[in-house]
Amino acid sequence: MSVVVTDRTKPAATTGTTAAGRMRALARAELTLIGRSKGTLFTAVCVPLVLPFSVRSSIDSMDLKGAGLTVGSVLLPSAIGFSLLFAVYSALVGVYAARREELVLKRLRTGELRDAEILAGAAVPSVAIGLTQSLVLVAACTAVLDVGAPRAPYYAVLGLLLGLVMWPALAAVTASLSKSVESAQVAAMPLLLLSMLGSGTVVPLEVMPDRLASVCELLPLTPVITLVRGGWTGDLSAHDALGAVATAVAWTVLAVFAVRRWFRWEPRR
Repeated sequence: MSVVVTDRTKPAATTGTTAAGRMRALARAELTLIGRSKGTLFTAVCVPLVLPFSVRSSIDSMDLKGAGLTVGSVLLPSAIGFSLLFAVYSALVGVYAARREELVLKRLRTGELRDAEILAGAAVPSVAIGLTQSLVLVAACTAVLDVGAPRAPYYAVLGLLLGLVMWPALAAVTASLSKSVESAQVAAMPLLLLSMLGSGTVVPLEVMPDRLASVCELLPLTPVITLVRGGWTGDLSAHDALGAVATAVAWTVLAVFAVRRWFRWEPRR
């Protein structure tokens, strides 16, 4: 009789995962869910493409020459601002709130994913949509409005990158303040409207009264608009650029701190 001996001390083969791989899998799943939500998909894709050209008539009526601006130099940064507000911020507020209420976030925390990976992975599809839209809108504005090539492209790229990092963090903060998906959209409206009206997207800061413009410079979308516009016009000084970067970084740091401290991973009862 032969005896078969098995080695039970040898560990089973395991497949290691990386943070990038986990986030990629989560982003792929989130993109599928966004595609199934018609309302979120419409807000993220269609609204930012329509809004810039719907406000052109109001921009045409402004005295831009006195401020050293053109329709193109106003409308192009506004288009990128609308994309950040709707494709990234507004869409992600709903995503974070919905996944929390569905207990998706709570279940994800029981696996290998870390908290930062969960939030970043869920944000990847919206950020990708926002980036793609921004590039499409830049090409469209360049062709239609004849704004030409950017004179300081590094400012424009820096402004867009800062916005793509800052607004997902602000979306997580807003979602943490809401009790449901519906209230999350309501909670997003004040910052959304304030940014549209006061950050230079509809009315440039250059045509505002000085005191009002000084206050509006502190809004989170303003540094993005300032850097993108300065990148195209080439009129942005190093001092003003540094101030815009400092404002964007300050908002990002505050948002990350608020998320780490107060973000809720479970539904509020």
